[in-house]
Amino acid sequence: MSMCTQQFHAPPPVWGERLSSEPASRFPEMTDPALDRAMALARIGAWSCNLLDNRLSWTSGVYDIFGLPPQMVPDRQQTVAMYTDESRENLERLRAQAIAMRGAFTLDAQIVRPGGEQRWMRITGEMARSANGDPILHGLKQDITEEKLRSEELRRIAENDALTGLASRAVYESRFLNRCGATLPLVPLGALILFDLDGFKGVNDRLGHAAGDTCLRVFAERLSASFPNALLTARIGGDEFAVVVSDDEPITAIRARVDRFLAHLRAPALWQDQIFTVGATSGIAVPPDPFAYDPEELFVRADTALYAAKRTGKSARRP
Repeated sequence: MSMCTQQFHAPPPVWGERLSSEPASRFPEMTDPALDRAMALARIGAWSCNLLDNRLSWTSGVYDIFGLPPQMVPDRQQTVAMYTDESRENLERLRAQAIAMRGAFTLDAQIVRPGGEQRWMRITGEMARSANGDPILHGLKQDITEEKLRSEELRRIAENDALTGLASRAVYESRFLNRCGATLPLVPLGALILFDLDGFKGVNDRLGHAAGDTCLRVFAERLSASFPNALLTARIGGDEFAVVVSDDEPITAIRARVDRFLAHLRAPALWQDQIFTVGATSGIAVPPDPFAYDPEELFVRADTALYAAKRTGKSARRP
């Protein structure tokens, strides 16, 4: 997921042998089993850590989040090992700040349960004193996995074209076209390549819009396969597409890749019992400096090249 750039799968931790038939390390103040279970049903648990010896106390909800039986005595070192790398780093940083400043913190963290399942939780914590005066960190942990999954799905829908699965025009504009100057990415740009399908209206008129949708999906699949390492591949119009490539290859190799793609594109495609072919015209614009360029100016040059090629009947390039 884009929600977390690190996807570390921690090995199942080996927990201590301190077991009992009764739940371990309960909050002394949590005397009402009904309240404890009600919090667990809401996927919320209370926690505390005695800073003198790092002794943990959990309610049922925290055990449920970590996927551990309540008879196990939680060990902080082993518990922290269940966090992904990024979440563990953020937790330790915010925890240290809260202790140093006698403050509070909130963190959305990802863990990997002993069985390998990944979960998200929202941690809130603050410095306090226990009843006997010991310094403690305490707070709540709430399972937010479903919330994160819904958020990720909404982000995916917003950023990807529903029909082809490629990046949407909004993503193309935000990540490339509208970037300038200091906001340009550090990856050097090799070229901007624009494609426009040939005869797409004829497919729609002759076979219907369902066949036209198939035509677009076939084009997108072949485009992605031909440019697997592109910085960005997007559908930017009804039958218009853009590919942004780095300068890992010389421009001659990029042009050769475009030619191979256009030749491969002409392979027949099947829709129901109808066979049709997909063709396209391309326009290429190469930046004078791969690190310093004007995306809008590149788009104008690539677009001009594309429509010049449309008029002449063959793909065109602009240096």
